[in-house]
Amino acid sequence: MATAKLSCLPTSCIPAKGHRNSSNYHIRIKCAGIADPSGIPAPMGQKTEYKDGWFEKAFMSLFARKMEKFASGGESKKGFWDWDYESFVDVSKRVMIGRNRQQQQEVVREVLLSMLPPGAPAQFRKLFPPTKWAEEFNASLTVPFFHWLVGPSEVIEVEVNGEKQRSGVRITKCRYLENSGCVGMCVNMCKIPTQDFFTNEFGLPLTMNPNFEDMSCGMIYGQVPPPFEEDPASKQSCYASFCSMAKPSSDVCHKLKI
Repeated sequence: MATAKLSCLPTSCIPAKGHRNSSNYHIRIKCAGIADPSGIPAPMGQKTEYKDGWFEKAFMSLFARKMEKFASGGESKKGFWDWDYESFVDVSKRVMIGRNRQQQQEVVREVLLSMLPPGAPAQFRKLFPPTKWAEEFNASLTVPFFHWLVGPSEVIEVEVNGEKQRSGVRITKCRYLENSGCVGMCVNMCKIPTQDFFTNEFGLPLTMNPNFEDMSCGMIYGQVPPPFEEDPASKQSCYASFCSMAKPSSDVCHKLKI
């Protein structure tokens, strides 16, 4: 049986240990690199500079073009490779305009479904029933495939239903939150729809716990997310210093109230 090992390196698929007919493969996924030689995200209040390659730009373009159909201001005339991360975030902001919290989340759901072939959620449920193996496997996939969206992350050990397993992912400093500076965008356009998509469409529970103090985030595959009203993120105030849409006088981000 063929096995694969994922790592964040230039994209390639080569036989393990140099054996031409080996069934074990190392799959290297090209991930966005931080421009600073330290490889560490910028401090709170500053934006990390990334060096994006074709892998990242392809995902930015695919998602941005799908989302732009729902954005205010109409569709741009950008070519496929003309999109970058800032323009991707700008489309997210334009999607929020004129929509309430639930409507924003529904747009993300429709975009995610449109990226998949017909019947994909049902096939995912068959391939990845909510078992420890499936939860750990999806955590390992998250690190390379979500890298373009959230930046550096690592698989960590977490406790799910009283059992320790490596189905957690710690995002060092979320690129999406860092670039948008918007609590409402983080919760309505990423956290809630991603949780709901995995939990309800794929049948694999997922909880995301953003830390608004340092912009890190924890993902726990196998953990059922709480109702919105009981989620600490639902009571988070705006980033008054970072967000252009912030209302500093409000104790809770106004984008989370509507």
